[in-house]
Amino acid sequence: MPIVLKGDRNFENVPSLKAKALRINLNETIYGTFAEIGAGQETVRHFFRAGGASGTIAKAMSAYDKAFSDAIYGVEEDGRYVTEARLTKMLSHEMQLMEERISREEHPNKIFFSFANTVATIDFAKKYLGHGWLGIKFQLEPGEAYNDIVLHIRFKQTEARLQQETLGILGVNLIYGAFYKHHKPKKLLKYLYDLIDKDTIEIDMINFSGPRFENVDNRLMSLQLVKNGMTEAVMFGPDGNNILPAAILYKKNILALRGSFRPVTKVNMDMFQKSYDIFIRENKVDVENTVVIFEITLSNLRAEGEIDEEDFMDRARLLCSLGQTVLISNFQEYYKLVEYFSNYTRERMALTMGVNNLVEIFDERYYRHLSGGILEAFGKLFYKDLRVYLYPMVDPETGLLVTSNNLKVHPRMKELYKFFKYNGKVVDIFDYDPDILNIFSREVLKKISNNEEGWEEMLPSGIAELIKQKHLFDYKSPKQITDKSKS
Repeated sequence: MPIVLKGDRNFENVPSLKAKALRINLNETIYGTFAEIGAGQETVRHFFRAGGASGTIAKAMSAYDKAFSDAIYGVEEDGRYVTEARLTKMLSHEMQLMEERISREEHPNKIFFSFANTVATIDFAKKYLGHGWLGIKFQLEPGEAYNDIVLHIRFKQTEARLQQETLGILGVNLIYGAFYKHHKPKKLLKYLYDLIDKDTIEIDMINFSGPRFENVDNRLMSLQLVKNGMTEAVMFGPDGNNILPAAILYKKNILALRGSFRPVTKVNMDMFQKSYDIFIRENKVDVENTVVIFEITLSNLRAEGEIDEEDFMDRARLLCSLGQTVLISNFQEYYKLVEYFSNYTRERMALTMGVNNLVEIFDERYYRHLSGGILEAFGKLFYKDLRVYLYPMVDPETGLLVTSNNLKVHPRMKELYKFFKYNGKVVDIFDYDPDILNIFSREVLKKISNNEEGWEEMLPSGIAELIKQKHLFDYKSPKQITDKSKS
């Protein structure tokens, strides 16, 4: 019985790496393989050192040479080795060998796993910090279908030895979490950083799949990565799976539309379509090499100081149903979003926004934290030949149409605004639909909440039906309201 002193507080005790590895080693049913490429066998060595590894480790290997790696796992179409496709091949190949070589009849109680990573650590010139893929394919009952956890990391340390050590710790955390924290995937994400400083690695993508994770929505897991400070931005596609941003944005022309999308309206889609039509006509913009991103900032997901995850999922479902790629970011300022895109591409970039958003950009208060103030922010925002496509609005007081020609910014900002305006950085969207300019997401949401009529016509085709069918944004059907009044 441990001694308890007055004033003690409860806290979560994090097991050591040795304790985690030893617990797995001493489990007589867990049995699997390790395949690690690019940074040595940093994960498996923890299991060897913990003791009792003979009952856990079926095989440990590192096909370090490219020719050997290709001979074992095949040649990738793009010729690259640090990719999700490579990791998937490694996991599947090693698991297949396990099934072929270990008789289920002789080992009826064994539960198999295959751990793999393929990474590139910091280069000799220390210009490229490196990145990697890690994954585990595992089961929790003999003969059960396999579950998968796959994640992508970016190194932040500037020494290869430190990166290797961090990779080994992360690998142990992933294996331990898969077996002992699989029932709490949100907490599993946090446990990946056990004994690791968040400043050493960034996890910018993770996907869960398999029977044990059939109720896990990977879009919600994306949100957790940003919410927990594991990365600044995450991306997911129409299928609901998380996407590595680099895979989508690398050397692409990018058109981004920021909004609350609560819910997505006809105005949002008109803004997207009309700005897209302009963008693809720009010089050097190839349609086949262009991506459209719908971005939601973390501040737009907060309600009363906390992130409303259910509200987020409602927005995500609607945008995915429209076939859109969504970026969840921690970038409150637009220039940070542009800087983020600039990490992946030097091609053309454009932002689509409404008049109010552009006016806010010219508000000095947003840049007080920068030593160079608004000038520093604008230098980062526009130095890549970025354009802003401006969607007009009707002034509610005067009834006049507001465009780039007559919008009002602070008097001190007038000359700065004129500079960008007359240098073609701000482009008006003239081919808009005048019949929908009076549609605002907040009014649609209010109508849904109050069960008022007429909101359906304000949304893109199929969205109203989805809201009613899934009861998104706390939608209450007439029957539900009647039943509630009777009770």
